[in-house]
This record gives sequence, structure tokens and C-alpha cells, in this order.
Amino acid sequence: MAPATPKTPAKKTSPAPAVKKVAAKAAAKAPAKAPAKAPAKVPAKAPAKAPAKAPAKAPAKAPAKAPAKAPAKAPAKAPAKAPAKAPAKAPAKAPAKAPAAPKAQAGFAYDDATLKALWPELHRGDAEPWPKSAAVVEAWRLFHAGDFKAAMAAGLKAGGDGLTVANKAQAIQANYLEKNEKAKLDAFLAVAARAEAQQASQPNNPNAHYLEAYALGRYSQGISIAEALVQGLGVKIKSALERAIALQPKHADAHVALGAFHAEVIDKVGRLLARGQGADLRTGLQMLDTALKLNPKSAITLMECANGYVMLEGDKRMPEAEKLYASAAALTPRDAMERLDVEMAKAELED
Repeated sequence: MAPATPKTPAKKTSPAPAVKKVAAKAAAKAPAKAPAKAPAKVPAKAPAKAPAKAPAKAPAKAPAKAPAKAPAKAPAKAPAKAPAKAPAKAPAKAPAKAPAAPKAQAGFAYDDATLKALWPELHRGDAEPWPKSAAVVEAWRLFHAGDFKAAMAAGLKAGGDGLTVANKAQAIQANYLEKNEKAKLDAFLAVAARAEAQQASQPNNPNAHYLEAYALGRYSQGISIAEALVQGLGVKIKSALERAIALQPKHADAHVALGAFHAEVIDKVGRLLARGQGADLRTGLQMLDTALKLNPKSAITLMECANGYVMLEGDKRMPEAEKLYASAAALTPRDAMERLDVEMAKAELED
């Protein structure tokens, strides 16, 4: 049920099934080498010679050979491989959690002219038009630089179209950077309520509907999909996404989010019960396919589609899902949010 721009589905886009299975294979191979060599050489020689010679010679030879070989081989092989992988994984996941990651100094502090030139690519996913207000432009500048809290404040102060950037900034801050689970869920509910209120004054704004769905989708992942369906959130999410697509057929993020909704509901409750929520396999696949065509160079779109394909059709889509994750990890981010998505893809591949 997760709208696009990673967990969750997708936290947290939710951890990717595709990558986890690849990771399981990698993990099965890695430990096989380290333990095999260390125990084989040390005990084999030390006990064999110590009892063979009387106590007079045992102390002379045992200490000479046992310490000489054990330290020489054990540290040489174990540290050589273990540290090589540990540091590679830790930094890969840090950007998805550490607030310091997406800051302006990372190279995304665009001036207005540069931001306007990059706008079509930066907003290919949400189809947001170039702002008419200088105050809203400034809020978006802060958003793309990675100062999401400041972007939210600036958007709220600007009002009107500024609510869109405020809602997106708070949602991204909560999804990627907020560590406190309750604060994260509260933030999603705040975004959903504000986006729903925005629809009253801007009923034809597709992102007012999309961001309500996005926030409710991430909230649903936080409390469990089953509980969210009981609360009736599935109907609200599906309706909001369909409205966003009706208003803007090229809204790639809404397409991938709706595809993820169908995939998650089917995955969690099964195809039969999913029908009661309006979720079906054919529509889910269609939404994901369309999203890929509309925004093929978006890391979050690639990852959410990978997750969705596997949830909908199982292992037969695994090779394709792995390629989509690899493509996401290879992208060059154009702003702070994209960098978070790319880093998340790298981290999933390395797990």
C-alpha cells in the first residue's frame, strides 16, 4: 500500500524482497571460507606434537609452533576479509537515517536559475509545475538542497502552493530521517490531514491528493497493512491516488504508489480478500509498468517496481527485480532526496 518515495513499500520503500533473497545467497557464501581455514591448521599440529614428546620437550616445541602459526594465519585471513565488508555496509545505510546526510553542502544548493533548468527532471515523478511565487521557489530550493525542516517551514509560511512542498518535505523527513517511531507516525498523520485540507481550496491539485495517499500509505506500513485495512485507510489511499492520476495522467509517483498499493494488499491478505479492498494483480502490474515508462531514471520508482513485481508474481520476477535495484544504485542523484533513494538501493544490494 506504499506510495512512492521510499520505506517503506517503497522505509523504509519496505525492505525489498528482491534484494533480501540476493543477500541471503551472498551471506551463505561469505562465511564458508573464514572458519574453514582457521581451525584446520591450529589444532591439527599443536596437539599432535605435544603428547608425542615427553614433558621435557613438550614445552620447548609446543610454544614454538602453536603461537607461531596461530597468530600468523588467523589474523592474516580473518581481518583481511571481515573489515573489508563491514565498513562498506555501514556508510551505505547511514544516509537513510542520519539527518546530516542531505544537507545543502552536499552539492545540491541550486540558485533559482539552475533549479528552474533542472526542474523538469527533478519533478518528472510528481509533475509539479514551476512555482509562481518567489517564496514557494525558495521553499523548493531548500527541499532539493536537503534542508527538509526549513523547506517545510518556508512552505507553510508561503501558504497556497507552498503547502505542497511543506507536505512533501515533512513526509520525506519522516520517512527517511526520523528515528522515533511515534514522531514518524504523527508526522505522516499531520501531512495527510494538511493535504486533505488543501484539497478543499485546491481540488484540482494532483499533489494534494497524492501526498495524502503517500502519508497514509507510510503510516499504514508503520501500524501494519492489515490494521490499516481494518481502519478503512486502504479505500482512502486508493481513492486519492486514482484522483491524482485522473487530474494528471503523467504523474509517475501516483502510478507507482497505486501499483504498490495493489501489490502490498495482495501480498498481505491474499488475492481473494484483496478484491474486497479493490486490489487486483492485473491493475497493479499495469500501474507499475506505466510508472517505469513515465520515470525510468528514478531510483525510488525502480525500487518500488522491483518490490511490487515480486509481491505480485513471486520468484519468476526476481531476476528483473535485481536488475532494477542495480539500475537504481547506479544512478547519479540530482538532489538530496534522490541521493537518499540511491543510497538505500546500494544498501539493499550490499545486505
